[in-house]
Amino acid sequence: MTEKIFIDWPTFHQDVRTLAQKIRTRQKFERIIAVSRGGLIPAGILAYELGIRDCTALNVCSYDDEQARSSQDIEISSAPLSADAQTLIVDDLSDSGRTLKLLQKSYPQAVTAVVYAKQQSLSAADIVGRQLPDRWVVFPWD
Repeated sequence: MTEKIFIDWPTFHQDVRTLAQKIRTRQKFERIIAVSRGGLIPAGILAYELGIRDCTALNVCSYDDEQARSSQDIEISSAPLSADAQTLIVDDLSDSGRTLKLLQKSYPQAVTAVVYAKQQSLSAADIVGRQLPDRWVVFPWD
């Protein structure tokens, strides 16, 4: 993955708003869990767009810089104890789908949403804002 995709703030904000529209057509959610760190910004935008005030975060470490960790080395910490069917778990990107699959095992009733997904991980998220090609993504905050 040598080529990179650069996403600017206006594009990112519009893509999160597109995701919000897809979420609205599915159901009403009462709570958001942001996957830290990448999911913090889209979760905040979604909270405003969807009128959700109950927001929390969990920490997931699946990369060291640009190097993916092995599945057994993915770390989850500061995680909420439970999540029901009115809980939306939000992340910025589903690259391989490993993080989402792990979270779905921990929170089987929750619904997962990502702003971006690559082809190989499209089925990992319940709701996807936009599909991206298999390239390294550089977000506006990077």
